[in-house]
Amino acid sequence: MKSTLLNFLIVFTCILCFSQCAKKGTPTGGPKDTIPPMILKSTPENFTTQFTGNEIRIYFDENIKLKELQQNLIVSPPLTYQPVITPLTSSKVLKIKILDTLKENTTYVFNFGKSITDNNEGNEFDYYKYVFSTGSFIDSLTLKGAIIDALLPTPDKKTAVMLYEVSETFTDSIIFSEKPTYITTTKEKDPSFELTNLKEGTYLLVALQEETSNYTFQPKKDKIAYAENYLTLPTDSSYTITLFKEIPDYTMTRPSHISKNKIDFGFEGNIDSLTITPITELPEDFTFKILKDAKKDTLHYWFKPAIDVEEKDTLHFLASQKGQLDTLVVKMRDLFADTLQIAKLSPNVITPKDSIKLGANTPIVSFNPEKIEVLDRDSTAISVMGFLNEAKNEASLIFPKKDDDSYRITVLPEAVQDFFGKTNDTLQFAVKTKVLSDYGTLTFTLQNIKEFPVIVELVDEKFKLIASEYLITNKEIYFDYLEPAKYYLRIVYDTNKNKQWDTGNFLKKIQPEKIVYYPKQIEVRSNWDINEIFIVE
Repeated sequence: MKSTLLNFLIVFTCILCFSQCAKKGTPTGGPKDTIPPMILKSTPENFTTQFTGNEIRIYFDENIKLKELQQNLIVSPPLTYQPVITPLTSSKVLKIKILDTLKENTTYVFNFGKSITDNNEGNEFDYYKYVFSTGSFIDSLTLKGAIIDALLPTPDKKTAVMLYEVSETFTDSIIFSEKPTYITTTKEKDPSFELTNLKEGTYLLVALQEETSNYTFQPKKDKIAYAENYLTLPTDSSYTITLFKEIPDYTMTRPSHISKNKIDFGFEGNIDSLTITPITELPEDFTFKILKDAKKDTLHYWFKPAIDVEEKDTLHFLASQKGQLDTLVVKMRDLFADTLQIAKLSPNVITPKDSIKLGANTPIVSFNPEKIEVLDRDSTAISVMGFLNEAKNEASLIFPKKDDDSYRITVLPEAVQDFFGKTNDTLQFAVKTKVLSDYGTLTFTLQNIKEFPVIVELVDEKFKLIASEYLITNKEIYFDYLEPAKYYLRIVYDTNKNKQWDTGNFLKKIQPEKIVYYPKQIEVRSNWDINEIFIVE
């Protein structure tokens, strides 16, 4: 009996243990893998000399995959044909198939950037370099430096940094058509660079911020930076070069007949002395007015009287810019004429120091502020002054304004007359001002300015100009009515004294005018007065 009871207890205990083991649960899986893949061996070994093959194999301790290889891989010197690199999915072996005929006695560097990751967790094997030489030794010289942007506090994209060997056949124009001798890129959010495995020699240092990574300079698309003088390796010097966007060379593009009395002339480059003259025989009373588009590289050519397209279906013009002559042909069409339309260009919320701007879709030739009525919130009439900026095709209204008020503006008939003798109908709109405490102010004292004149500019986070002041001597800077936001302050050295920033030109060996940023962003808050000292480096 005792034996039977003992056997029962043993069986019951086993069943209970098995039932507990069978209960469902969530496995922990252990700690997350944070270790990048490791290289076990390479064939040929890294830093091999007398390289004669066309295939390289690199073996890892786990499956790897290649992420955004084309954006990351840098081969220096550049190859004519892109190598075939696998795996396309995942593998423990990275294969490089070289399709080019390699140069003799040359050190090659394959920099994979951040493209190599493990297959499961995506841990990056950062900036792995595979180096080999077709000669008897590995070139070992280095060149270090940094890239700055002419207009921005720091470059906003990766930048290719390149060296061109200065040989007997070298010319500066080589950067437009041939790939460099050596190349590297800056890392993300890091403007510094290092070119490695270089040989002795004399070089041109250039950097490009490209839209297409072909390592040749496309002036219409790319930013460029360059060292003013050739450099000689080896060197202990560090080089800082400045990125800028060139103004393209002057050229006229094909004009187009846009409306009955309007032709658009597209252009590129500088047109500071451009003249456009009709060479087709036209009526004696033919006259025209040219307005430059505010946003596009386009000239709007307004003319009267209209051309009868049945009599003249083509007009010829002569464009002259600093001795360069172009004959332009316009195919005329039977189009409708533009009718005068007036619009308010200013926002609905303004500050007391702002003027109210009016614009038109046709050229304004006269503006009568006596035909403008302004009433404040209490319906009190306010006297108005005004002036016309014909170059911008803008009429400005100036009247005294107070904080926290509103204004109703009525533009009476015949206040505005355009190039064709048309006048406006009645136009009404309203604007208002906010309380002063909604804004902040910023006061700056400048120290260590190297030379004058300078332009002091306040820009927002998207680098849109908010306020500026031109200084020919040092004085305290005061910006008021600032919206709560974060801003940048910068100093522009106006070297040529034309009251604007000027970019550079590579072939003309012109560097952009220097801009110095205040070292930190400035946060403006409502009802705050900020005082800072800007020590210009």
